Amino acid sequence: MKISKYIIGGLLAVSMTVGMSSCSSDFLDEDLTTKYSTQYFDTPEGLEALTVSLYGNLRWHFGYEWAYGITLYGTDEFTNANDLTSEPWNTYDTRFQPMNCTTALGAANNNCPAIDALWNELYYGIASCNTIIDKAESVISDSEVRNRCLAHAYFLRGYNYYRLTAQYGRPVIQTTPVTDVVRNFTQATEEEAWEQVISDLRQAYNLFKGEEFTYGKGITWTKATAAHFLAKALLFRASERCEAFNSATKEADLKEAVEACNYAINARTLAPDYADLYAKWTGVDCETEQLSEILMAAGFNNNSATQGRFGNRTYNYFGPQFGAGFGGGWTKRGVWTGEMDFQRCRPTEYTYAAYDHVNDARLWKTFKTVYGINTIVKDTLGVELGAPGAIMILNTKDDHTYDGYTFGAYAQNSNFSDDAGRLPEWKGDNRQTETSGELVSKAGTWVPSSSVLYQNGEYVAPNFKSTAVCNFFAGINKCTDGTRQAEKGDAYRDVTMARLAETYLIRAECNVRLGNYDAAKADINIIRARAQWKNGENRSYYVDGSKAFEISNGLYAANQAMYENSNPWINTYYLSNPDQPVTTDASDLTNWDWNNLPAEDEAILSKLGVSGQQERAINFILNERTRELIGEWQRWETLSRTKTLVARAKAFNPEAAPNVQDRHIYRPIPQTFIDGLKNEDGSDLSDAQKKAWQNPGY
Repeated sequence: MKISKYIIGGLLAVSMTVGMSSCSSDFLDEDLTTKYSTQYFDTPEGLEALTVSLYGNLRWHFGYEWAYGITLYGTDEFTNANDLTSEPWNTYDTRFQPMNCTTALGAANNNCPAIDALWNELYYGIASCNTIIDKAESVISDSEVRNRCLAHAYFLRGYNYYRLTAQYGRPVIQTTPVTDVVRNFTQATEEEAWEQVISDLRQAYNLFKGEEFTYGKGITWTKATAAHFLAKALLFRASERCEAFNSATKEADLKEAVEACNYAINARTLAPDYADLYAKWTGVDCETEQLSEILMAAGFNNNSATQGRFGNRTYNYFGPQFGAGFGGGWTKRGVWTGEMDFQRCRPTEYTYAAYDHVNDARLWKTFKTVYGINTIVKDTLGVELGAPGAIMILNTKDDHTYDGYTFGAYAQNSNFSDDAGRLPEWKGDNRQTETSGELVSKAGTWVPSSSVLYQNGEYVAPNFKSTAVCNFFAGINKCTDGTRQAEKGDAYRDVTMARLAETYLIRAECNVRLGNYDAAKADINIIRARAQWKNGENRSYYVDGSKAFEISNGLYAANQAMYENSNPWINTYYLSNPDQPVTTDASDLTNWDWNNLPAEDEAILSKLGVSGQQERAINFILNERTRELIGEWQRWETLSRTKTLVARAKAFNPEAAPNVQDRHIYRPIPQTFIDGLKNEDGSDLSDAQKKAWQNPGY
């Protein structure tokens, strides 16, 4: 495939979809048109319309399997369950190579993310940015409008080159419009690429006026957005992956990153409650999507005309197989559960173990541990709507409460007695009484599908129902959407791509690297203080975006009564912490120091063999990033940046451990791109030249 298809084709594709008014209150609500040619971009209206269209480039990232495959697989946090659609991205086996993995090359199906997918799409956005940057000075006389367009163009170009460099290391840097077929390019060094990224983001930071939401609601990019990503880029260049060339710039980069973080932190505010960010999503453009904490999001809504080729498919990827396979048909997937049970992203033992299960509210506000019965196929066991159809008990390694229990798929409890082993039945409803649930054994009772993390001190969760790879687990709720108009319909909620809590953690890591440990601890504790239980909170209460079904303007009205009666808004907090008394007292996560980290962190660092103050501190921050940012589309790049990917994947991802190697901190350069290159005289590249383009080890 020719690079011209990425750059020229990207520009033309955008030109077909940007007939939008520059005074739009919300670019997502604009109707699309195909009446304009590229000559439209020689007018101020056309160039600003092209600027508005840049937001659409973000939506691609969340339209299909690449959303998680490229960003979350093959790390310490997530591994694959029984669905193997994107398995090569997690296992790093021989199918993970410069050629796209198709069924002919061993892919499980045709949906395996292509190696060149991200590469291609990012150049589409860059092409549009180059046009704006090239034309703005001569086309737009109004300095305010011109600077606004330039700020957006420099930002997206910087962001796209950030992603290209973070993933592939050595991209092609193209900063002017391409108007003809070009097949001869110079490959940038990683040092040159980071210089371009930082330059573009600095330009954007200087050009944005402030926190003005120029093009609509809160997903509009602002100076704080640019500050956040400028800090990320500077931290990346100051980190371990760039140690071959960053010695001269490291200290200055870290100090500049701190200053950029200072701006964003002073300009924006954290949400008061962690649940405000994701769990309390109630529908399109709700308060959750307008929070000051959100610095960048991919915008979606219920206007089908703006969905593009791919809408928001992220609700598919984090749920376990809670439906017919393990719920006896009582828990039906679809809009009223807010997700699909495609079981792509299975949390690792590390992910669960990183949390303080008693005191960290983020675990219980993020992980869905109860699926209620929402349909009755048969009722011979006395099953009722609203009873738990599937439960996950998130106990800890030192808990022996469930050593004698037999966990598995739904069953009638008729074959066991207390002397021979017990099947769990959940009794009690924590919503109103705040009394803990209990497990009992009684012949003839209904037993929901149920799992536990530990028995006899061993991690048994992957062995649910004696399967080789488990597809029954507690998934995260950050993408659940109960407003979809079909079981497999696109989601309508925005996808958060950057928020202020990460800015605090970036500043903390920069300060650790500068030796300012007190400042770093202060930032981390701001995040951990929000994560604590507040006085008066019901620790067994749970909510997520599936609740939007109840208030989604009458969608599925015929099933509404069933839905309202079938979803128990509770979690397994007390079953998972059986020694804890029922309480609504506040908890504390801020009582730690660098030499005495929380017990869960010391256990993780011990397994990794981490030593030395800075290395311990950086790994503690990596753990904190898991607790705060789990599933937020950036873990692979974070571990690549710190060169901890191999050690952490080997320690905590059993499916990745046998194959992950040092070369995997870079993705292979797409073979489709390399094969389309020509020499300046038009001749094909030699095998040696092609090898020089490729990243080492591929």
